[in-house]
Amino acid sequence: MAAVPLSVLDLSPIIQGGDAALALKSSLDLARHTERLGYHRYWVAEHHNMPGIASAATSVVIGHIAGGTSTIRVGAGGIMLPNHAPLVIAEQFGTLAALFPGRIDLGVGRAPGTDPRTAAALRRNLSGDVDHFPQDVLELIAYLDDPQFGQPVRAVPGMGSKVPVWILGSSLYGGQLAAALGLPYAFASHFAPEQLTEALALYRAQFRPSRFLSKPHVMLGLNVVVAETDAEAKHLFTSLQQAFINLRTGRPGPLPPPVEDIRPFLADPRIEAMLRGVLTVAQVGAPETVKAGLETFIATHQPDELMVAAQVYNHEARKRSYELLAAL
Repeated sequence: MAAVPLSVLDLSPIIQGGDAALALKSSLDLARHTERLGYHRYWVAEHHNMPGIASAATSVVIGHIAGGTSTIRVGAGGIMLPNHAPLVIAEQFGTLAALFPGRIDLGVGRAPGTDPRTAAALRRNLSGDVDHFPQDVLELIAYLDDPQFGQPVRAVPGMGSKVPVWILGSSLYGGQLAAALGLPYAFASHFAPEQLTEALALYRAQFRPSRFLSKPHVMLGLNVVVAETDAEAKHLFTSLQQAFINLRTGRPGPLPPPVEDIRPFLADPRIEAMLRGVLTVAQVGAPETVKAGLETFIATHQPDELMVAAQVYNHEARKRSYELLAAL
């Protein structure tokens, strides 16, 4: 397989029958496991009011993971910046950078990471927050940069840390902004692959070299489940399929155990079409199956990095999936 660095996107899944404590313990165990396997980054994501995700306090979880590992880069994939004042995020990630120098990444997105009512509870005032996203990104970068003479407000910790900032996106908007600012771009093809090709083309065509990057740099999110056989991998994958069905039908919950037959869940053709759309680029199977699929995906989209999500109910099977992937 082409030598593209592999990283981990961990949603810290709360499984049926488990709780947040188990999810966070499992996340640290997976981080240590993937660090030993040579994975490059380990990112967690901000979601709120989601019964199946334990990483709502994202910077706290990053500290938990970074404190229990030693070499792997740890970061946010991402922080939903409209939910926060840029100064607060600069202080949080400046603190993380002081504790774990050279190992912290900061991916930012403009989605709320939740439903509208929860977003209102988080922000209190939704007026113009999303529209201000480019200005918020620039403000955040300025707080993380070297302080300017006479600067009245500084991030302490944070100033001078120069924590790398990534733009996250699932549409054309993120690609345009990352290109305009000369920042690395992470596309959420693990749940929104529809505009993948167009967004990458736009980012690469419009990219402006900056003090951060001389040329475009793309990381693509991808659901990958690897097992000893195709049948076993497809069985494990039914947990994620059920989770997407529950989420998109207004019934989000803990990650369910796999089922022997997913077909009864797909009786509604609209559900089947939805699932096919969101998971169209997922790679599921035995090592040789996944290797062939990844080689095609990489040849088509030319990513600089891959960030792999594996929403697998059984923790040991999840670790084994990442192990088999690293060996390809």
